[in-house]
Amino acid sequence: MLYIIGLGLSHESISKNGLEIAKRCKKVYLESYTVRLPYSPGAIEELTGKKIFLADREFIESLEIIDEAVRTDIALLVYGSPLTATTHITLLQEAKKSKVKVKVIYNASVFDALAETGLQLYKFGKIASMPRWQKNFTPDSFIETIQHNLSMKAHSLILIDIGLKNQEAIKQLEEASEKNNLNINEIVVSQALGTGRQKIIYTEIENLRETEAIEEPYCFVIPSKLHFVEKEFLENFRI
Repeated sequence: MLYIIGLGLSHESISKNGLEIAKRCKKVYLESYTVRLPYSPGAIEELTGKKIFLADREFIESLEIIDEAVRTDIALLVYGSPLTATTHITLLQEAKKSKVKVKVIYNASVFDALAETGLQLYKFGKIASMPRWQKNFTPDSFIETIQHNLSMKAHSLILIDIGLKNQEAIKQLEEASEKNNLNINEIVVSQALGTGRQKIIYTEIENLRETEAIEEPYCFVIPSKLHFVEKEFLENFRI
């Protein structure tokens, strides 16, 4: 059987049910490619008492984990909410094809924690990802998502690719905005929500061009029209 277990935002936020299941599984994997984990695999090993095997994208997409789950109980630990990444949905589909039982243990995601910014969750639109640009590959579809959301007066959550430093991400955002004639002024940056390194910043984009004080994992929110309650609360994080 395959168990896909959400860790939540801190290694200590795994549910009691999820922890008990992980402890009794024959093998425990930690998904390691969708986000820079705010804790070490060693912390998970200490918590579960199990040896933790890192699962990169190639391993997960190979579906080898499904083959293992045919024979014994396997746990896949996932940062945040267990089914946020489309790869994990594919695991469910492939498990059904192979007649492997799957149980999903849910937990909180970054989207839940964003409520601490004061922004109202029901006012968020489509979520976009910002990949790290390469020399001849500069995808900027995240700008289209922001434009679409702004047209509906909805906030935009931008998930930042693993390994993309804050200064690079701000530069990409500004260049893509200029190319697409979109004027973005204010931004919310959330770092390591739900952990001891949590940080929320509300400021003008230009103030983040030189800062190195933001660490992974982090995300951007481009606010749309603010309710006065949202505006008042966000000011607590103004720099």
